[in-house]
Amino acid sequence: MSATTRYAAMSRRAAMTAAALTAMVALAGCNSGAGAPAEGDMAMGAPEGAKVTVVEYASVTCHVCAAWQEENWEAFKAAYVDTNKVRYVFREIPTPPREIAVAGFLVARCAGEDKYFDIVHELLASQQELVADPRSTLFRVGNGAGLSNEQIQQCITDEAGQLAAEERAEASLSAGVQGTPTFFVNNVKVITPGSQSGTSMADLSKAIDAELAKG
Repeated sequence: MSATTRYAAMSRRAAMTAAALTAMVALAGCNSGAGAPAEGDMAMGAPEGAKVTVVEYASVTCHVCAAWQEENWEAFKAAYVDTNKVRYVFREIPTPPREIAVAGFLVARCAGEDKYFDIVHELLASQQELVADPRSTLFRVGNGAGLSNEQIQQCITDEAGQLAAEERAEASLSAGVQGTPTFFVNNVKVITPGSQSGTSMADLSKAIDAELAKG
């Protein structure tokens, strides 16, 4: 059995709901839930209830997400996350190859909250490798976070974990997210008109700084 076939088999339930999730995108509008705390949120920086909350919806198999991380993450993290100026929340919305994205997120969660972002960022940085050879890449990245191959296998075949991943994806779509990466600053979507590479760092910083400046 090939690696691609194996991972497709691991997420049959996720694949079966793909059409329904796509339909939800067409029906969903922007609502007030995007910035509110959600089940399964992973966060860095300031604590919950911070003056400014930045929510990113992204996928480890989204090439624009990978490019955004490479070009902007370190500057964003240094300016706003490490300084505790904002609460940064990452929300998973798997993109094709969807089964690989789900597997990557499951491994990140199995590694624990303290290593979650390390794995997500490493998978984004290794995205071409991940898509070409998911099994080897997930084992390599998971091993680096202290997981054994057996633990990784258990993570990505766990039915409860797969169901929770589906529920998080549905919640993201119901918040009006129609592409990745998508950023919200205090519940307001930040868009760079005409951009083919997601929200620009300049527009994101402008929105954050405006919120920080409020009395």
